[in-house]
Amino acid sequence: MDLQIAGRRAIVCAASRGLGKGCAAALAKEGVHVTIAARNAEALAATAEEIRNASGVEVTDVVADVTTAEGRAAVLEACPNPDILVNNAGGPPAGNFRDWSRDDWIKALDANMLSAIELIKATVDPMIERGFGRVVNITSGAVKAPIAVLGLSNGARAGLTGFIAGLAREVAPTGVTVNNLLPGPFDTDRIAQLIEARARNANMSVDDARKERMSENPMGRFGTAEEFGATCAFICSVHAAFMTGQNILLDGGYYPGTL
Repeated sequence: MDLQIAGRRAIVCAASRGLGKGCAAALAKEGVHVTIAARNAEALAATAEEIRNASGVEVTDVVADVTTAEGRAAVLEACPNPDILVNNAGGPPAGNFRDWSRDDWIKALDANMLSAIELIKATVDPMIERGFGRVVNITSGAVKAPIAVLGLSNGARAGLTGFIAGLAREVAPTGVTVNNLLPGPFDTDRIAQLIEARARNANMSVDDARKERMSENPMGRFGTAEEFGATCAFICSVHAAFMTGQNILLDGGYYPGTL
């Protein structure tokens, strides 16, 4: 299927590895010129070169922390008028809410809610003027089925979800869609950290904890960044023009509900 987005320009945040990298690679494969941002310069440069060689599109890498105003400004300077914006930022640490300070909450809100809103604010009106735009926010399956130890993430991402529900409908007539993509258990650094914590708490090996975690999923495995990226690319395509304000769960059937 031709997604009909070749020649478009995209910003993909936290794209040096994991799900962000999967999204950037999938968009580039469709002919989208991508500006990728992350904090780790070495990993980011390697990813940019890999995507550039695989796709032949323009790949601009910006070393930046998009949870800061300075980082967002650097990304927007490199790509001031994107047609596609993929918001993404690492999740805050797990823990007990009794141990979190106000600073912990503010940091979580900056990373997983406010930074996305600021980037949308900077890019959505030009998208509206051009009559085309795609915003995809990578949130978490925990928005739909909260995980107690991920309270910082649950709260911040739920706030973003509520904001997006209103914004998506406000801009719906303009050719701009805004959707959230909710990952479940994907084979990323994030899940590796959670598995290591599980292993420590249960006094078991990391390998056994990993196998146990995979066995809890109906598919018996973790998702791949490539699978996630392919879904993101479709949401950004012309074929998804009637999809907006949605929370699209990608979890291998892990969520047990019908709705």
